[in-house]
Amino acid sequence: MTAAQPVFDQTLWALVTGGRQAVLATTRRDGTPHLSNMLYVVDPPTRTVRISTKADTVKIGHLRHRPRAAIHVSGDDFWAYAVAEGAVGLSDVARTPGDAACEELRAIHAVYYGPQPDDEIYPALIAQQRIVIRLHVERVYGLVATGGRRPVRVND
Repeated sequence: MTAAQPVFDQTLWALVTGGRQAVLATTRRDGTPHLSNMLYVVDPPTRTVRISTKADTVKIGHLRHRPRAAIHVSGDDFWAYAVAEGAVGLSDVARTPGDAACEELRAIHAVYYGPQPDDEIYPALIAQQRIVIRLHVERVYGLVATGGRRPVRVND
């Protein structure tokens, strides 16, 4: 039996699915937040956000200890943003051309940078010890304000 998918505000979810740049928030052991600018790809049917990073980063250490995270996606102006949060899974580290991690990473990088030849992408993924962060989105919140007062820009 599968669990029911949460119902998301469609405007906020569209902000997440329409973006590629976010701030990833993980939690340090002392409970304080750690933030990183990241590129991401969304698989809307599974509500999974995929991020490519190096296995030896601080954020991966945080996620191994506490496998939950959030991404903050900015909209067109300061009054539009969405936060997607949930449990995190990690892929294996890319080790062999064509292994599952390499193939998942290759698909992510193709969205960011376009298709790349095997003899370039596989050695790079393996040398950099790339890994995939899979954020399984459980909740989306935020704001998309279409009216109201805005700060006045002051010209110096």
